Amino acid sequence: MKVAVFGAAGWLGRAFLSNVSGQHEIRACDLGPQAWEAWTEVDGEWNEGEKVYGDIAEYEVVDQALDGVDAVLHMILYSAGGAGQTGGADDDKPWLIYLKGLWNVLEAARQRGIKRIVHLGSCQTIHPDGVFFSADVRRPDASQYAVCKRLQEEMCRQFYDAYGLSIIVLRPDYIVDTRIDLGRGREKLEKLSTSWVCRHDLAEACRLALETDAVDFDVFHVVGPPEAEAHCNVGRMREVLGLEFKGDYDKYR
Repeated sequence: MKVAVFGAAGWLGRAFLSNVSGQHEIRACDLGPQAWEAWTEVDGEWNEGEKVYGDIAEYEVVDQALDGVDAVLHMILYSAGGAGQTGGADDDKPWLIYLKGLWNVLEAARQRGIKRIVHLGSCQTIHPDGVFFSADVRRPDASQYAVCKRLQEEMCRQFYDAYGLSIIVLRPDYIVDTRIDLGRGREKLEKLSTSWVCRHDLAEACRLALETDAVDFDVFHVVGPPEAEAHCNVGRMREVLGLEFKGDYDKYR
């Protein structure tokens, strides 16, 4: 399978590229060559596939990136500061990158007849009101980032309902690396949080979601510690996709 990966040079993207090494043909898509510099000291160089560059907010860039591919993994992250931080009220980039960018991906995929799309959403592990997070329970917070991620998810639902695109949305919480004891913000991991998911477990979930033919549309939480299953639909994700978490979360207890 040939897969276009948007956000390939990022924290999760590099884990995914490692996960699928030798299994699928990858077209790694990111803003520019400088994007690869962020995690080179952790993950080294990547030269196992094609690299393409451009602004995801430009339709023609996205359309060309999808030429000849079989599936799409969309995991673009915009950060104006620390991990997961967007800009202020005058910053238009989050809306362009998250919303226009995803619309470009979905529309170009529709036009080209690409049916399988996996989108990286985001959500809390534990609902602030104690509600169990099923696929149909949306995140209730309203920061700029949270609104963008929720609207992305709704866009995926709309393209499935309207055009029948086969889409799986994965909802991670805070992405860490239990192999090297490092968090997305480059902090050293110490005390376990229920919200964590090891990026290598999440990368495996991405691969399984791309490969499955058992799902037309669904939304799954992907969170590592077993306690999370009491709060969100991790158990159903494990059952449907067959994901086995291999991150060592116990060493932080």
